[in-house]
Amino acid sequence: MFSKLQYISQGDTVKQQLYNIHQALDNGCDWIQLRFKKGNISDDFTLAEAVKILCDEYLATFIINDKVYLTQEINADGVHLGLTDMKIKDARKILGDDKIIGGTANTLQDVLQRATEKCDYIGLGPLRFTATKENLSPILGIKGYQEIIAKLSEQNITIPVYAIGGIQTNDIESLQEIGVHGIAVSGLITEQPQLITQLNHNLYVNL
Repeated sequence: MFSKLQYISQGDTVKQQLYNIHQALDNGCDWIQLRFKKGNISDDFTLAEAVKILCDEYLATFIINDKVYLTQEINADGVHLGLTDMKIKDARKILGDDKIIGGTANTLQDVLQRATEKCDYIGLGPLRFTATKENLSPILGIKGYQEIIAKLSEQNITIPVYAIGGIQTNDIESLQEIGVHGIAVSGLITEQPQLITQLNHNLYVNL
């Protein structure tokens, strides 16, 4: 069973990234997705290597955003791929069947594509506007999730779906009632890592 809470890392430098990830782990997050767009190849490796050591120490799942070959080199637990990144089937050939491969989706068509590609989980969003990500996809809102999850249920598609994009603590109950597996959060945890205890409580108790 995949964790219900994912932290998508933030930070413009290796130092900022490591600090934020360490804070998330210290406060009880057990799934880290490393998202670092501003480093060079050397920075990427240095950061990923350090995060791998931290995640091993905290027994946390370690996913790398976008960078398949870095995932292979570091032996991370898996990779998360956007719709314009490497194809799932190509990443699977490189990483093998034991690694986790997640995929981004914004529409029902995207979700069905990801399910056909046999990725392991889907990050579906955004729920609402977020300044964390540039070139934001169209906002889904609660109604958008309801419609997509209902269609998946009709087709007996059971792939875990994570809501992402501007999520707040008071969204969790509504999202779980719809049937979302969990949430992927960035800014909320970066700014208030102490909220992780409450987020985990809401995710695992309000079922």
